Amino acid sequence: MNELRPLVLIVDDNATNIDLLVNTLKAENRLGIAKNGPNAIAYADKHKPDLILLDIMMPEMDGFEVCERLKDNPETADIPIIFITAMSETVNKTRGFELGAVDYITKPFHAAEVKARVRTHLSLAQMQRQLSSHNILLEQQVEQKTAEIRNILNASIQAMALMVEIRDPYTAGHQQRVAQLACAIAEKLGVAADAIQGLRFAGILHDVGKIRIPVSILSRSGKLLDAEYEMLKIHPLVSYEILKDIPFPWPVAQMALQHHERLDGSGYPHGLSGDQILPEAKILAVADVTEANSSFRPYRPAHGIEAALDRLNQQKGIRYDADAVAACLELFAKKEFTFDYPVGHGNGNGEPIV
Repeated sequence: MNELRPLVLIVDDNATNIDLLVNTLKAENRLGIAKNGPNAIAYADKHKPDLILLDIMMPEMDGFEVCERLKDNPETADIPIIFITAMSETVNKTRGFELGAVDYITKPFHAAEVKARVRTHLSLAQMQRQLSSHNILLEQQVEQKTAEIRNILNASIQAMALMVEIRDPYTAGHQQRVAQLACAIAEKLGVAADAIQGLRFAGILHDVGKIRIPVSILSRSGKLLDAEYEMLKIHPLVSYEILKDIPFPWPVAQMALQHHERLDGSGYPHGLSGDQILPEAKILAVADVTEANSSFRPYRPAHGIEAALDRLNQQKGIRYDADAVAACLELFAKKEFTFDYPVGHGNGNGEPIV
């Protein structure tokens, strides 16, 4: 039972002062005693008292230095320190508070005052520890719930992307590969990690609007008719309509809407140009056209990655953002990125890989 009582360290070189403080506090507290600064520091580091009563005027090492050393040590920095002193000058009290002390008790001691101040600061320290423990528990609960929500979000996004791929098996994996390349480009450009996460979601979902495109168009072999091409061009608008009300912390819906816009205004659906296009959408556009041109489509053979990169480079700074293109080219040139095409994907001659 006694071990449940708080531990108070009394630091004073005067035996009379120590006796007075011991007699005042022993009924309610466990007590430790140190008669000089080095011993006080060693005791505090070993036993971690709940509170320290620290005399200022001591030989070898005064109370201010003891306090400063205790506060510099992470193991003892949070122990509340009350200075005990016969001095009343404001400058000394100010220095003590600046060093981290919580209070002063002035000699000669009054038992009731000493007990009251010790009780008060022990109670405050206990409440701070309880609050800290409560905050840690809350943080753990928040992290757990956040992880659960993130897992649900990831699963939902993957399910939405899968719906499109089921309807359009010829481009299966396209959205995933675009997302991977877009994130690699963004990382190469020094984009913040949080923004890259938003770009990843946009990459996975950018073609979700194709769910409204007839399967006969998605799987048509040969060149698309003009009317069919115009129908295909509505998919960014549909993607936007599907995504706009999802409360992403990033402009995912806008990225999907703009991934076919071009710097020179030749893109769709709104013919945006230059700075009218989101920086993330510019990166997404480079990743999208690179993957699309390198891979097989029912209406044309695969061009292969070298041809796709060559075509991309020709439009650098014209239709596609120059920095994003440069980053993309560097990724492939240094073999820092490669597409992982599935078995059955078309090769550069338009023939399926088996």
